[in-house]
Amino acid sequence: MPQQYVLVLNCGSSSLKFAIIDAKSGNETLTGLAECLGLENARLKYKLKGSKHTVSLASNAQHAQAIAVLVQLINDNQLSNELIAVGHRVVHGGEQFTGSVIITDEVISAITKVSALAPLHNPANLIGIEAATQAFGSLPQIAVFDTAFHQTMPSKAYLYALPYKLYKEHSVRRYGFHGTSHYFVSGQAATVLQKPIEDINLISAHLGNGCSVTAIKGGKSVDTSMGITPLEGLMMGTRSGDVDPGLFSFLSNLGYSAKKIDDLLNKKSGLLGLSELSNDCRTIEEEYEKENPQAILALDVFCYRLAKYIASYTVPLGELDAIIFTGGIGENSNLIREKVLNLLTIFGLAVDQDKNLAARFGQSGIITKNQTGPVALVIPTNEEWVIAQDSALLVLEIK
Repeated sequence: MPQQYVLVLNCGSSSLKFAIIDAKSGNETLTGLAECLGLENARLKYKLKGSKHTVSLASNAQHAQAIAVLVQLINDNQLSNELIAVGHRVVHGGEQFTGSVIITDEVISAITKVSALAPLHNPANLIGIEAATQAFGSLPQIAVFDTAFHQTMPSKAYLYALPYKLYKEHSVRRYGFHGTSHYFVSGQAATVLQKPIEDINLISAHLGNGCSVTAIKGGKSVDTSMGITPLEGLMMGTRSGDVDPGLFSFLSNLGYSAKKIDDLLNKKSGLLGLSELSNDCRTIEEEYEKENPQAILALDVFCYRLAKYIASYTVPLGELDAIIFTGGIGENSNLIREKVLNLLTIFGLAVDQDKNLAARFGQSGIITKNQTGPVALVIPTNEEWVIAQDSALLVLEIK
């Protein structure tokens, strides 16, 4: 059967991650990242046919300029004729989207309406959609939503204990994020466990600069830690995660403006705030090994809160087959995995030190040695492949 190449775009506030992926096999022809957009040192890094390259962009280049360079790169290497679609990661789809969709004017309008719920992400996603539509006007443009996977949560999981009219009139509820990642690793876990996805209960921990935990029952999300925005839930790289809502009033009385509070909670808290060092977990772990007290404090709080969330998500599941670690931290930090699992001895988990260390170097799979009860897995995520697969399926439906 012919290959099904999809250009996948993931636009952040100051970056653009891209890849050309065969939706069938997951093989990547081109991968790269445009970073520091809007700054003097804007640049585009990419890997093509095994070779790595860096291209300097115009000073203060934005997403449109980066995509223009990407289009030229694709055309120069005669890759455009292979493409069947452009797939876009869109962070927030609200309640309207329970799956991926072909982008229309109506879809763009709906994404725009919920942009206030993801102000750092949705506007950038829309910029990427507009630029890609201009560059690849003949290709179907597909939106794949982080929130869609979590639309199977029951109301008891997604509703806040607020006046109900806020939900009815303004859709105030928990939405959840990282849906493509949780979906992908849950399917991979079923393969590792050699069980049908419909028969297993999983807790997936996506740990990166943004972190979330999801309870997955029979392949469906039944609860998740992020909320109406990506700020709720776990402690993250720069985000506070759960705090007392009364903190807003307290900080206001100290003279903090709403904008300053938002900036503090989203950009200056989490690992960065507690460690007073960095939001990069690698840097903090290096200092942890040097017995830096702030690094120790930051990782202790991070692991404790993560373990509490994992334990609490056995409630909607009833029973547990496996805990999944994924994302940049989840896949690479044997230290954090060990610390978290040592806090979950109630499940009878015992870390296999050799397998846990091997997972840091790319050997995914089971990292616990207990023969009965739940196990812990390390599974590399592949959100881009999910986006490519969904895009290809929609394109084939309309042909």
